[in-house]
Amino acid sequence: MFDALARQPDDPLLALIGLYRKDERPGKVDLGVGVYRDETGHTPIFRAVKAAEKRLLETQDTKAYVGPEGDHVFLDHLWTLVGGDTVERSRIASVQTPGGSGALRLAADLIHRVGGRRIWLGLPSWPNHAAIFKAAGLETASYDFFDIPSQAVLFDNVVSALEGAAAGDAVLLHASCHNPTGGALTEAQWLEIAALVAERGLLPLVDLAYQGFGRGLNEDVAGLRHLIGVVPEALVAVSCSKSFGLYRERTGAIYALTASPTSADTVRSNLAGLARTSYSMPPDHGAAVVRTILADKELARDWAEELEAMRLRMTGIRRALAEGLRTRWQALGAIAGQEGMFSMLPFSEAEVLRLRSEHGIYMPTSGRINIAGLKTAEVAGVVGNFTGL
Repeated sequence: MFDALARQPDDPLLALIGLYRKDERPGKVDLGVGVYRDETGHTPIFRAVKAAEKRLLETQDTKAYVGPEGDHVFLDHLWTLVGGDTVERSRIASVQTPGGSGALRLAADLIHRVGGRRIWLGLPSWPNHAAIFKAAGLETASYDFFDIPSQAVLFDNVVSALEGAAAGDAVLLHASCHNPTGGALTEAQWLEIAALVAERGLLPLVDLAYQGFGRGLNEDVAGLRHLIGVVPEALVAVSCSKSFGLYRERTGAIYALTASPTSADTVRSNLAGLARTSYSMPPDHGAAVVRTILADKELARDWAEELEAMRLRMTGIRRALAEGLRTRWQALGAIAGQEGMFSMLPFSEAEVLRLRSEHGIYMPTSGRINIAGLKTAEVAGVVGNFTGL
């Protein structure tokens, strides 16, 4: 039976990782993999995470299942971090998921279950977005969100797409730190989006994967909080991979804003049922770590301070990179004002491959770079190689 299968293409990013590892040049630079790295090139474990894990090791007394809905205390604390007190907690249905990808898949499955057929997706976007929505049976309608040569968010295209969407359509929004462009929406633009979504009867699905990596913990969810204060229903997919450094622990959650507590209970039961038939139970460890941190004022303070230091480091790298690149491409000065880990550079595929072969600089052929993959000492050399193309 397996002979009927066709060989599927390898994931380009995984292939890039393999090529980088095989490269024996000492000055090679990895700008592809989407993980935070410090000045030594290491992806650190937060101090608060280590402290929480030590506490769990000493006090945890069972490894029994947590249930399809996951850790309710974790879900409550995480929602406070994300949504604050914008809406009544009784209107929020929530389920713990295996990472942000698991949250997006449950959201897509729920949209499909309620009869949703189409979701609007601004391009470029995280490559797995479209794949997840397609696997859940949704049609994707796309529009151009970002212009790479000018480094500008094409907000008129966002407005046109929302005005052309039909009632009941879903729309994907990045809460902050847009992956892969770093393009940021202004406060005024978030207000306009929220008004349009409410007016057109659309269902927003907000992807929050980088809280604290952009402008700050509260600033990165300001637009999201305004949105959920305006619309009657929404879905919010949350990942703890970056904000807590829990990449391999697969820690996330899906939240659904509903019109009433009764509706929230119905939605919760459906999300739990979808989870049960997909992966059955979520992993516990990462959620237990996040719960322990957010429930302890001292651990939460230390975590927030370390996260802020990481954000400021990335901001500094952005400014240095922008200053160097604007000597050849004036528009690339905009990189300094973008958010999060990623930016997209106006390189052709041939130029990306040349950088890889001649200088050991690894990035996807799309031109997306991971700002957090750079060390301060590497910026000048990378800028020289970029501008020398």
